[in-house]
Formats: sequence, structure tokens, C-alpha cells
Amino acid sequence: MYSVRCKQEKAHEDSIWTVAWGSNERDCTESILTGSVDDMVKCWRWNDNKLEPKFNFEGHQLGVVSVDVNSTGTLAASSSLDSHVRIWDLVSGKQLKTIDCDPVDTWTVTFSPDSKILATGSHSGKVNLINLELGKKESSLDTRGKFTMSLAYSPDGHYIACGAIDGIINIFDLTTNKLLHTLEGHAMPIRSLTFSPDSQLLITASDDGHIKMYDVQHANLAGTLSGHSSWVLSVAFCPDNTHFVSSSSDKTVKVWDAGTRRCTHTFYEHTDQVWGVKYNATGSRIVSVSDDRSIIVYDCPI
Repeated sequence: MYSVRCKQEKAHEDSIWTVAWGSNERDCTESILTGSVDDMVKCWRWNDNKLEPKFNFEGHQLGVVSVDVNSTGTLAASSSLDSHVRIWDLVSGKQLKTIDCDPVDTWTVTFSPDSKILATGSHSGKVNLINLELGKKESSLDTRGKFTMSLAYSPDGHYIACGAIDGIINIFDLTTNKLLHTLEGHAMPIRSLTFSPDSQLLITASDDGHIKMYDVQHANLAGTLSGHSSWVLSVAFCPDNTHFVSSSSDKTVKVWDAGTRRCTHTFYEHTDQVWGVKYNATGSRIVSVSDDRSIIVYDCPI
């Protein structure tokens, strides 16, 4: 049964734009990271079916647009409208690095599967690849396109996909750093994209209200899913490789069956647009964040 497990109201002082869920295998702890227009990054410990405040990460001067947690659950990254990327230690609660990007040269941040590289999208359309050990840009991928709003690594580490403000999606082969595919299925900004755990499918979310599924190898459109009545702001694949979740400006969170391409459940818990959704490491729970300043955790049948 799908159900609401926990709701944290007034989690931030302003709209919450981004969320990530990390799992530390060493000490078996789970952390939920949230970033807000209030300039704050907050780390919450998921413990005994409730959210407990763990760390408040301060330093950004403007709204936080993106957060991510690395594969081991030990590091977090955040990017802000202040053009800085910050790296945080989720064990000690300390800031480890500040990476000064050029003005408007950072937006979405995402860790590579091996946690060695942090990718950021830029207004110029380039994808900057930051070496985390050195704390500086190592290289960039040129989409030759417009503002890169969304990024996703394939779990096998072979590809990186980026979505642009004009609806264009580019997939790069990271073994050669060459552009592999350009997909043109959407007509409006790509807010979010996610690979399936087996790296075979790419799910995209757009302001056009549609979700699209692509076969990564052949760049074929595998399906178009409709159901949201407004912008689709976030998508995330379940670790079970068969479901994914989406959130929208229509205030809903939807769970989809990737095989049948049908919506299996809709949550109506938020009172404003829902900017971010993520699964936990086992796929047993979903977290969502919204302009209503709340964090909601849901139970999923597995």
C-alpha cells in the first residue's frame, strides 16, 4: 500500500527547490538533504520513521537550486544562484570545499557513480566536470545548445544526459566525451531526467506537461506519458528498475509502472508545486519537497 509515513511542515523558511536521499552503508544511516530559496541546505536524519534535524549548512548567499548525495552517503554537494558549489561532509557536518564557478555557470549538480566527479550544468549549455579531489573544473562537455537545466549520470557510469531550456536532450558517451545522441521530443524546458538502474532507459520531465521514455542505446522514443496537468518538475527511477516517480506544478506526486507506462498511484498531499522527488536506496520510500515548505515521506510497496 502507498501511504504517507511522515510530513515535516515548515521545514524551511521559504520554498524548497531540491532534495536528495543518501544512504551510508558503513553506519547504516539514511540522510535526506534539502535546499531552499532561504539560502539554506539542511540535512535530516531518517530515523525510526521520522525526520530528525541533523545539520544546517550555511554559506550560500542566494537560493539553493540543486543538491546531491554521493553513492556512499558521506558527501553532499549543493549549488546556488550565487554561482558557488559547496561540498559538505555528512558525517562531521563541516564544509569541505567551496568551488567558485563563473557567473551563472552552475545549476544542477550531480555526483558521478564513483563519486570522483561532480557535474554541473551551465547557462552557456556546457556541462562542467569538476574533479572533487582537486576542487576544480577538469573538463567540460559542449552541447552547443542553450541553458542546461538538468543532468543525470547513468548508473553504469557510461553516459551523462543533460536537458536544456529549449527542450533538447543530449546524451554523452563518457568513455570518449563525445556527443552520442540528441533527442528532440519535448518543446519546452527539461526540468529533470533520470536513468533506469540498468542504464537502458532515460526518463525526461518537461514544462510541456509530458514525461518521455527513451531507449538509451538506440535513442528511440519508447513512450510518452501524460497525466500531470501542469509542468513536470522532477522524475526519479526506483531501484527496482520497474517503477519511477514524478512531481509537478499541479501539486501532485505520481508513481508510474515503467513496463505498462501507466500511473499506479497519485499523492495529493502538497498544497503547492512539488519541485523534487527521490527514492531511498531500497525503493521502499519516496521523499518530496514543495513550495509549501514541507517535506513528505511516503511508504511504497516492494
